[in-house]
Amino acid sequence: MSTLACGCPGANVRTIERTETEKTTYNDSRPSELHQWPTQLHLVPPSAPYLQNAHLLIAADCVPFAYADFHRDFIKGKVLVNACPKLDDTSPYVEKLAAMIAQNNVQSVTVTIMEVPCCRGLAMMAEAAVKQSGKNIPVEIAVIGVDGTRRS
Repeated sequence: MSTLACGCPGANVRTIERTETEKTTYNDSRPSELHQWPTQLHLVPPSAPYLQNAHLLIAADCVPFAYADFHRDFIKGKVLVNACPKLDDTSPYVEKLAAMIAQNNVQSVTVTIMEVPCCRGLAMMAEAAVKQSGKNIPVEIAVIGVDGTRRS
C-alpha cells in the first residue's frame, strides 16, 4: 500500500486481488433499476416530481463502482441522488436534502458510503438533513469496503 503526502487514508493506492472463483461472468444483461434523471445531488431540484413519497437513496459516487450488485440491492424501488463528500462543494447539501425530505413526504433514507473516512461526511449530512426536515423517518447507512464487500 502506498501512502500519499496528503495523508488521507481514503486516497491510499491499493490493488485488490481476486481469485478465479470470485470472478463472475454474466451471460445476459440485467436491466437498470434507475427510474429518474438526473441523479447528481447538485442537479436534482427539491421539487422533482419523482421525490414525492419516495424512498430516497443517497449514494457516495464511488459506491456503484465498488459494489457489483448496486442496482439490485440498493437502487431498486428507490430514488437515487449521488454525491462525493470529499470532492463536491457540499455546503448546500444539508439544506437541499432537508428540503427534499420535508417537501415530498420522503418515506425513508438509505445512505451508501465507502469505508474510507471522508465518506462518513455524507452519512452525517443525511442524518442532519432528516433532523432539520422535522420528519421522523428511518435512516439506514450501508458501508461498502474498498474490496466491494458490504461491511454494514
